[in-house]
Amino acid sequence: MRRIAHLDMDAFFASVELLTYPDLKGRPVVVGGRNASRPTMGQDGGWLYPKLKNYAGRGVVTTSTYEARALGVFSGMGLMKSAELAPEAVLLPGNYEAYRHYSRLFKSAVASVAPIIEDRGIDEIYIDLTDLLQDSIEIATQIKLAVREATGLSCSIGITPNKLLSKIASDLDKPDGITILSQTDLEAKIWPLAAKKINGIGPKATEKLKNLEIHTIGELARTEVALLIEHFGQSTGLWMNRAAHGLDDRPVVTESEPRSISRETTFVRDLHVKTDRNELSEIFTSLCTKLSEDLRRKAYASKTLGVKLKYADFRVVTRDISVPHALFEAADIRRTAQECLKRVPLEQKIRLIGVKASNLIPIEDLSQAEPALQADLPFDFE
Repeated sequence: MRRIAHLDMDAFFASVELLTYPDLKGRPVVVGGRNASRPTMGQDGGWLYPKLKNYAGRGVVTTSTYEARALGVFSGMGLMKSAELAPEAVLLPGNYEAYRHYSRLFKSAVASVAPIIEDRGIDEIYIDLTDLLQDSIEIATQIKLAVREATGLSCSIGITPNKLLSKIASDLDKPDGITILSQTDLEAKIWPLAAKKINGIGPKATEKLKNLEIHTIGELARTEVALLIEHFGQSTGLWMNRAAHGLDDRPVVTESEPRSISRETTFVRDLHVKTDRNELSEIFTSLCTKLSEDLRRKAYASKTLGVKLKYADFRVVTRDISVPHALFEAADIRRTAQECLKRVPLEQKIRLIGVKASNLIPIEDLSQAEPALQADLPFDFE
């Protein structure tokens, strides 16, 4: 019997901020907004915190404390909408260097207790506990203690026979919880939950399921497989049926090759090629440079380069180009990205732009005879 844990740091970004501003504990706090300002020191030596109601501009909630969530403010929500729900909430800008630092700390702490770890992002991991001798409660308690001693932060852990169920379980007793489930708990603990609690069932699939009168995981489990295949296709329909029955044989993968690396940014205001050409060119060149730095740091080169644009009406377009020689230099990425742009309609305003490197190969595998592009061409939107 496998024992797989999913560890999720509790309101991670917000919790890291509270280490710097401990007087905010117990108050609704929102992290997000590229225009958000950091707190300033008052004349009495105390912090003066910006309020959500005073924020102006585009942006979304990156995360929020549980007190803010109680007021209806959740990740991904627009900041202007959030201000209507929690005007007195404190708004803090993201400090991503600090988040990466504490991410490294908590993962190192977990590895000292249970070394078989799959990294799933800055604030969550899977852990294979199968071969450890301690019982699940003892291991989970030990892991949580190690994380708190290393970071001062809390986490929630779900332990079940597989990754799918553990991902669900870690969210059942937040914050600072431990949830242990077996396959026999499926009907009582998992089936009453909303179908969207299954990782992989997103908003569009949830809406389609609702149209089929399927709202809970239990209702999904009782649905004929043929009906799911009819509406979602063979692969997704079969997967939904297995997931609803708590079946998942994916291993904990300790090392994996990235499929792609990307950089993108949402503008403070919508930009147009004709009136904002210089600003757009500067932003796009910066993205290409940062993507090059990411590739170099991770020691990969790319044979497929793409661009992504989101227009003012939220319509998204992407274009990709495959190149004969793998690239990672900023000048090469910039040159190829410009070729992608030539295939994109640029008549209306743009709210987001991004660049993406895929079809990755390790830099060390590049042939020494393979010529570098590095064309130092003028860069502009065309």
